[in-house]
Amino acid sequence: MLGYIHSTESFGTVDGPGIRFVVFFQGCPMRCLYCHNPDTWEINKSNPRTVESILDEYDSYKEFLKNGGITCTGGEPLLQIDFVTELFEKAKQKGIHTCLDTSGITFEPENTDILQKFERLITSTDLVMLDIKHIDDTEHKKLTGHSNKNILMFAEFLRDNAVPLWIRHVVVPGITDKEEYLHKIGMFLGTLNNLKALDVLPYHTMGKAKYNELGINYPLDNTPPADKELANWAKDVIMSGIKDRLKHK
Repeated sequence: MLGYIHSTESFGTVDGPGIRFVVFFQGCPMRCLYCHNPDTWEINKSNPRTVESILDEYDSYKEFLKNGGITCTGGEPLLQIDFVTELFEKAKQKGIHTCLDTSGITFEPENTDILQKFERLITSTDLVMLDIKHIDDTEHKKLTGHSNKNILMFAEFLRDNAVPLWIRHVVVPGITDKEEYLHKIGMFLGTLNNLKALDVLPYHTMGKAKYNELGINYPLDNTPPADKELANWAKDVIMSGIKDRLKHK
């Protein structure tokens, strides 16, 4: 089996626990306004790789990957779910910790074939890092071009199957920093008993250079970066929503 891989990183420190070997998959259906990897959007681009070649590359770095493992990210890795599954299954045979960094956008619980693929995948997945980009469906569509309904159902699917979950949320001034929505994120997260961590990240503009190189207009050109203070405040609001939800259980 071949997978379209954009690139790999041998010393990832923000892509799951420990120091990790990170595989960036090519292709993504989302068009998030703050995306900093527009070079990963196009599907079936980049050089195809085999699972074996990726594991061989991992092995060449494994002595340096302390308390880590393999993280699949993108792009959107689950556009190539069969390849990710094969990679994770073979990684587990070698005792490697597996982490999936996904938007959850490809989850379709009403599609039996796709659901079966997800059910197989999670048996070899140690951790899922899931982005909740906006809790309001209408605002989510404005931000990404897609509904968030399947994404939230994916989080519940992981909960129901006891798959450890890390949630990430990017705070974008004027877009995702409203207290009402942040509290609602917390209320939703309060229903997830598999939640192991919450990262609230300040929006940055470091991706602008890539847009210029690709000849693409940067959609948030007039949006300032967020500072740590705003991110810390947003996390406090989300945590208050979690606490409020747990009080009413």
